[in-house]
Amino acid sequence: MNEWSSPAAALAGATAAKTLRSEGFAGPVTLLTSEERIPYLRPPLSKEFLLGKDDEDSVPVVPAGWYEENDVELLLGNPASGIDAGSRTVTLKDGRSLDYAKLLIATGAQPRQIPLPGTDLEGVMTFRTFGDSLRLQSLLRDGGRRVVMVGSGWIGMELAAAARTYGNDVVLLGLEEIPLSAAIGPELGNYFRALHEQNGVSFRLPASAAGIEGKDGRATAVRTDTGEVLPADIVIIAVGVVPDTSLAETAGLTLDNGVLVDSALRTSAPDILAAGDVANALHPFTGEHHRSEHWANALNGGKVAAKTMLDQNAALDVVPYFYTDQFTLSMEYSGFPSLATGVEPVIRGSLDDGSFIAFWMRDGRKEQGEVVAGMNVNMRRVQKPIKALISGRVQVNIAHLTSPDVPLEDLLPGD
Repeated sequence: MNEWSSPAAALAGATAAKTLRSEGFAGPVTLLTSEERIPYLRPPLSKEFLLGKDDEDSVPVVPAGWYEENDVELLLGNPASGIDAGSRTVTLKDGRSLDYAKLLIATGAQPRQIPLPGTDLEGVMTFRTFGDSLRLQSLLRDGGRRVVMVGSGWIGMELAAAARTYGNDVVLLGLEEIPLSAAIGPELGNYFRALHEQNGVSFRLPASAAGIEGKDGRATAVRTDTGEVLPADIVIIAVGVVPDTSLAETAGLTLDNGVLVDSALRTSAPDILAAGDVANALHPFTGEHHRSEHWANALNGGKVAAKTMLDQNAALDVVPYFYTDQFTLSMEYSGFPSLATGVEPVIRGSLDDGSFIAFWMRDGRKEQGEVVAGMNVNMRRVQKPIKALISGRVQVNIAHLTSPDVPLEDLLPGD
């Protein structure tokens, strides 16, 4: 059995390979990557590693020696260029062909490109890979640079925080009137905005970049759609990602906002699976397909894909999770954004104190109901009960949910 993966940083693929071995599979396992670097974790790239708090050894999924020790063939910088599902073969970049018994597509996503004049100027970049993080760190770490961030989502906000922490001037553009409001609503979006403004980040919202101006091949300014010209030494475009389905297309797989898969991560072709950012998976909790771009999805998806390959009963049924660190703020979020969209959260604790939990209820702010998402800010060891409330579809009284005097564990049903 060959397991195959070709993302920019193959968390799903590497996790699948590790799971195959831990589950006792002794046959051949092949892992392909598009980069000349062993598979690594992506979250530190915009957080700890970018800020110099973690070193290079902290980001690999498994140590470099693990692959040889576990007889996993790792082909760096040699991704697949095509799949023939009929003959069960994969064509590699170097022209070789590999047979497979089971195949995992974990090609991830690519930064969304916007048709903007001046994106080819020096000093303009997107952000996705380890190399991007190294490059940005070298540009930011001495401080004193003028940074324009195009994009007010999670990555844009994290990069803005890192740039300010290094002592650079930062202006952030976004299409929303309030940053992050599409993800967590206006009240909490304003909370994050205030945090950034207190730390010196300037916002232009809503506004978009109309063009990047330059001199002698280098970026010098960003011109907005309102006509404002913002001086810039560094321009970072972080306007989301798109699933990399180009390889899946060669296999004729069913696509819909990524590669469409069932809860066991099986695609429309026999013995081909998909996991990570590229997979639009059926979730048993909602009965709907969800495509998640967060690392926990890739991690859990790699495990499920491996078990499905081994004909075990497996499903990607965990509650989605991600986290962010910005300045002194540490946040964790578990839940289903599609069920929380447009719902006003209820708060346990105080936004003014900077330590709280926000909950989103299935039916809004009613006296009693089910929690579908929870976000804790500067609070530790609360994710386990939050996930249990969501996955257990527990009916909770909103007065108890919002009261710091009632332990979250007490809201869970007894054994």
